[in-house]
Amino acid sequence: MPLTIRPAVSADCPLILTFIKELADYEKLLHEVVADVPALEESLFGDKQHAEVVIAEHQGQPVGFALFFHNYSTFLGRPGLYLEDLYIQPEMRGKGFGKTLLAYLANLALERNCGRLEWWVLDWNQPAKDFYQSLGAEPMDDWTVNRVTGDALTALASHFVAQHVLAQD
Repeated sequence: MPLTIRPAVSADCPLILTFIKELADYEKLLHEVVADVPALEESLFGDKQHAEVVIAEHQGQPVGFALFFHNYSTFLGRPGLYLEDLYIQPEMRGKGFGKTLLAYLANLALERNCGRLEWWVLDWNQPAKDFYQSLGAEPMDDWTVNRVTGDALTALASHFVAQHVLAQD
């Protein structure tokens, strides 16, 4: 029986959280997961949906998921799809399910007139890097990911607030 892919619904949030935790555990980042079911319900299915999720099922059983959202390329002048997470349970790997999920997203990107599909992969995850490159993905070695979070995010935002208040006076 082939893999089926369906859009997630709000009732899938406990399953999505389970998959997120399984992925984080594999990536040795479980300690960083603070998401919970109410947060997923709000951000994925609330008034403003920040991302989309599809569930992969084999023989009627969930075996993985992909979480993605639109980004935008100023150089292309078109949207893109950014894949935040792709996960297939370990016992279901090697059956082509990951490739099917990526192919689904590539097709979705084309249907939505996106100029690209992109994602990050951890430097140490050579099996994933090899898999993605076998599908034609090109590593972007000339780019460095930057992130501002926590206290640094608050401090940076306060700089705007201070400047904005001064400009209004």
